Amino acid sequence: MQYTHRSVQEYVAAKKRGDRATTDRIVAEVTARFDTRTTDGSEARELFDATMAVRFGEGE
Repeated sequence: MQYTHRSVQEYVAAKKRGDRATTDRIVAEVTARFDTRTTDGSEARELFDATMAVRFGEGE
């Protein structure tokens, strides 16, 4: 799948590596942007899709 938001691309790479600290940080940052309405919601939606599609530690 092709992700357009850089944060989601970084999240997917970290999740595949099994890097829990980075995935948690990215989720917190995206959530904060969504909660403060500094994003249109597409970033959060894309992050949700990536969360469902990518298995933790599955490798590249």
